[in-house]
Amino acid sequence: MSKKLILQGPGADQATLARIAALAGARTTTALNPHALRCDGIDFTPALKAEVEAAAFAAGVDASFVDAGLFLADFKLVAMDMDSTLITIECIDEIADMQGLKPQVSAITEAAMRGELDFSESLKRRVALLEGLPVEALGRVYEERLAISMGGEAMLAGVQAAGLKTLLVSGGFTFFTERLKPRLGLDFTHANVLEAENGKLTGRVVGGIVDAEEKRRTVERVCAELGIAPRQAIVMGDGANDLKMMGIAGLSVAFRAKPVVRAQADIALNFSGLDGVLAILA
Repeated sequence: MSKKLILQGPGADQATLARIAALAGARTTTALNPHALRCDGIDFTPALKAEVEAAAFAAGVDASFVDAGLFLADFKLVAMDMDSTLITIECIDEIADMQGLKPQVSAITEAAMRGELDFSESLKRRVALLEGLPVEALGRVYEERLAISMGGEAMLAGVQAAGLKTLLVSGGFTFFTERLKPRLGLDFTHANVLEAENGKLTGRVVGGIVDAEEKRRTVERVCAELGIAPRQAIVMGDGANDLKMMGIAGLSVAFRAKPVVRAQADIALNFSGLDGVLAILA
């Protein structure tokens, strides 16, 4: 199938986008909005893709090559990671900050996100450092520090209006997913449960850990419940823990992602908001 190229960036003007479109050899272009351009009639090769992506990145533009006939109507589910994808923070790092341990926990988080540490083991190590922290500190993180990523609410509004279901599947914690579910009108959520006794965290997780395998199983389970194939799902993530669920998707989206994730995803949104996926599938 032939490819279309979507060029977009929050600070990009049409002249910049047209210059990159010319580099791609696009025969026709269509402005999707002031900061997005669709390019058709491209003689796609991996070498061309690499050249265009490099030029686009240097200009602060996201270049997304997808099948020309791929549209939002081809999908029935959007599955998202939470921390640093749907929201701007890593919740466990901010919780640790309440204990004065953010540098230690953040270092473990970063290593796990790059794929250098087993996620389950890294989570256990990080959660253990939270022992004794009052549960009310989680509420402070939610109220004072948690913010939805750029374009997140617009993306959700767009996919929900198109009839897609939404799944938030996180290696983070139910304290946050259960609050985001009604706030954002999400259909499904799945995350880890922090154990607490007498109003304080014990430093342990209750039950199984939502690691890369469990994320993949969750996407498969929700797809089965909806009676759809995984290829009818769009899956968004940023870290190594997201790769397995992204790998079964019909469209995988790396958002502000680690290099290992960008390299394996179908498309990468390095500059645009999460709603950039709406332009790609318009």
